[in-house]
Amino acid sequence: MCGIAGILTPSIDLRAEKPLIEKISNTLKMRGPDAKGEYVTPDTALIHRRLSVIDPENGAQPMHFGKYVIVYNGEIYNAHEVREELKSYGYKFDTHCDTEVVLKAFAKWKEESVKKLNGIFAYAVFDKEEKSLFLTRDRIGVKPCYYAKVGDIFAFASRIASLLCIEKIKPKVDKNGLNEIFMLGPAKTIGSGVFKDVSELPPASYLIYKDGHIIINRYWQLKAEENDETVQQAAEHTHFLVKDSIERQLVSDVPLATFLSGGLDSSIISKVASDYYKTDGKQLNTYSVDYTDNDLYFKKSLFQPNKDSDYIGMMSEYIDSIHHNVVLDNTDVAMALGDAAIARGTYAFADIDSSLLLFCKEVKKDFTVCLSGECADEIFGGYPWYHRKEILFEDCFPWSRTTDVRRRILNNGLLPDGEEYMRSAYDNTIAQTSYLDSDTKLEKRMREMFVLNLNWFMQTLLARKDVMSMESSLEVRVPFCDYRLVEYAYNMPWDIKALDGREKGILRKAFENELPYDIVWRKKSPYPKTHNPVYFKCVCDLVRFALDDKDCVLHDMINRNEIENLISNPDSLTEPWYGQLMGVPQIFAYIYQLYIWIKKYNVEFDF
Repeated sequence: MCGIAGILTPSIDLRAEKPLIEKISNTLKMRGPDAKGEYVTPDTALIHRRLSVIDPENGAQPMHFGKYVIVYNGEIYNAHEVREELKSYGYKFDTHCDTEVVLKAFAKWKEESVKKLNGIFAYAVFDKEEKSLFLTRDRIGVKPCYYAKVGDIFAFASRIASLLCIEKIKPKVDKNGLNEIFMLGPAKTIGSGVFKDVSELPPASYLIYKDGHIIINRYWQLKAEENDETVQQAAEHTHFLVKDSIERQLVSDVPLATFLSGGLDSSIISKVASDYYKTDGKQLNTYSVDYTDNDLYFKKSLFQPNKDSDYIGMMSEYIDSIHHNVVLDNTDVAMALGDAAIARGTYAFADIDSSLLLFCKEVKKDFTVCLSGECADEIFGGYPWYHRKEILFEDCFPWSRTTDVRRRILNNGLLPDGEEYMRSAYDNTIAQTSYLDSDTKLEKRMREMFVLNLNWFMQTLLARKDVMSMESSLEVRVPFCDYRLVEYAYNMPWDIKALDGREKGILRKAFENELPYDIVWRKKSPYPKTHNPVYFKCVCDLVRFALDDKDCVLHDMINRNEIENLISNPDSLTEPWYGQLMGVPQIFAYIYQLYIWIKKYNVEFDF
């Protein structure tokens, strides 16, 4: 993977802005530590940092072809097919890297070219003659892309921190941004950059910038279609798409491993990867994460009914992988909260971020690419809110059903329209749902839940995965985000998707003959959190430290008495802040990370 950025402006000679260009490049260094490059003219600068994965000897960027220049971040999993089609039109290739495929595809098909790509990507193509820029992002939103237009300056980047290097782009947060932080966070509205001057290019969209004007078009969206497959046909279809997606994503010219939690999703990926490797006489490496003494403090819950550690060894032995168990120190997880917040450039995701950051740093010591099982739960109905009718039909975000705890920690009078802001975000998402006239009430709601999860819960996890892995210079691929699989799952009848009344029932059936019985029929278990009181004490100390700083705006936003009440009575929190992932320790970590973010980026609040 890589990091990209660019500036277009008629009023500054960018050739004289080498310190600025170097500063922006340095903010992308962890995303691309292997090489760097720039294309600079008086009015245009394109910046690239490379993490070499495919054809490391070639593929330097920015890459030129005719009047076009590209900076590209991503992997194209059908690059071979697109390359062969381009060859049939007479195009010749000098490298094996997918950057050249993307560039020449654009030269051939212009804006329509993005529809031919199956992969994860964000890239920009500059037309030197037309002085126009084409900027796009993959269908699901795996790779990030932010932009800003202030006056006659247009800029884009993989990281918000890169944009903030430009003096005219201010780190200001208005009332909308504050609502994002406290009413929706750690989730974020698609398109929001949180800062007043910064926007996110939405997934499945492309942007054209020319003569000071921005046009954004969507090139893909979910559409309701009939599916009359039998259970057996659906199982076979699911198996094909999942296996094909995994195998396409195993292509790499550098060392590759998989994450293995012992759950269904990562076990499927690891099994397919292991079989693929064995055909070449290779042995797969797998990685899992845990916390010091976590077994001693584990408590069963609706969201986490059993420990991962009971199943990881079983699966590793079954596929004969070389397994590595990374055990994180609880104090280290707390101390890494600040690093995770700085890497984010916006508000962060508590220890869900910091633990992944530390985990990825350990994996990176031996590997550059990993495959992970994110997003199977969103598209195959793995979460409890798909199955508990009292939650399913509630007219709200199922992972944030109330703002009670959010209101408890805010001082009175702050964000008086917070509930309306949250409601509008929910309604706008529901309005994007495509239905069939024949859909029952249940099928309609399941389509809505699919869209809610795709646009919110899944985006939160994908942003976390990208930032924390790339901060470690580790590329993490997500086979369950293949858009073909997403389209197919959206139109699968619920009684087949939840076969036998089980979460991810059809996925279990599709692979029931290839995995141990106990793995296939294990209840879903989420990404592991620490349950150790050592961590709780650390975050209590950190949140107090943050709120003791009277010069920070948080001091006037947060109800200190309520924080102390939660420290003394953590069990008083009956409704989590954000699904299964954020209890009291994570709320404290979230507030501390807000503090670090505000201090690091000199965030100003304008509301």
